[in-house]
Amino acid sequence: MEIIKYRLESFEGPLDLLLTLIKKNKVSIWDIPIVEITDQYLEAIDGIEKSELDNTAEFIVMASQLLYIKSKMLLPKEEKAEEEEDPREELARRLYEYKKFKEASREMRKSEFSSKYMVFREEEKIKFPIPEYSRRHEISELTDAFGSILQRRMRKAKPEKRAFSGIVGREKVSVEDMTEKVKRRLSGSGRVEFSSLFLEEDSKPEMIATFLAVLEMIKLDIIKADYSDEKHDFIIVKLKD
Repeated sequence: MEIIKYRLESFEGPLDLLLTLIKKNKVSIWDIPIVEITDQYLEAIDGIEKSELDNTAEFIVMASQLLYIKSKMLLPKEEKAEEEEDPREELARRLYEYKKFKEASREMRKSEFSSKYMVFREEEKIKFPIPEYSRRHEISELTDAFGSILQRRMRKAKPEKRAFSGIVGREKVSVEDMTEKVKRRLSGSGRVEFSSLFLEEDSKPEMIATFLAVLEMIKLDIIKADYSDEKHDFIIVKLKD
C-alpha cells in the first residue's frame, strides 16, 4: 500500500480526512472499501499522540470505529445475521451529511464579503413554549460524549511513549473483559453515569475497548443510554443480564 503523508492540522477533523481518502481512492461514500480505507487512515494518523492538535481524541475515536467496522466486515458470512444492517451505513450517513454541510459552507464563503453592503434588522427575541423532552439519541451522540471524555483524560495524563500503532495493534485489551466490567458496575443499582465507566488509571486501549463494549451491549439490548440534563451526562441503564 502506498504510504500516505498528510498534515493533520490541514483537516477540520476525522470526517474531513476520511472524505479526502475516499476522494483519493475514487470510491463512493455508500460503498466504502473499509479494509483499505481503515489501513490508509491509520497510516495517515500514525504518531498522532506526538502532535499538538486540539482534536487529537476525535481522530483516535474515529480509528476505533473504523477498526470495529473492519472487524465486523471481516466476519465469515455465516456468522452474520441475515438482515443485519451494513456496519458501514451509519458512517456513510455521517460522511454524507458532513459533505453536504461542507459544500454549503464553501458556497456561503463565496458571498461572505458581498454582505458588507447590506443593512440587517436587529434580532427579535421570540418566546416559544418549551416542549416536553422526548428525544431519541443516536449512537453518534454517545460517540461525541466519549470523544470529550477521552480528550479531557489525554490533557490531564502524562504523555505516553508508545506509538498509536501500539494502542490499536499490539496492546491486547479484550472487549469481552470490558463488557464484564460494565456489567459489574451495573450490578448494584442498575444505573451508572457514562463518564464513570472510564477510570483515571485506565489506558487509552482500555477506554476504547470499554466504549466498544457499551456500543455492543446497546446493540444487544442489554443496556440503554438516557441523557440527564441535571448531570450533563448519559446514564447507562441495565435492561437485562
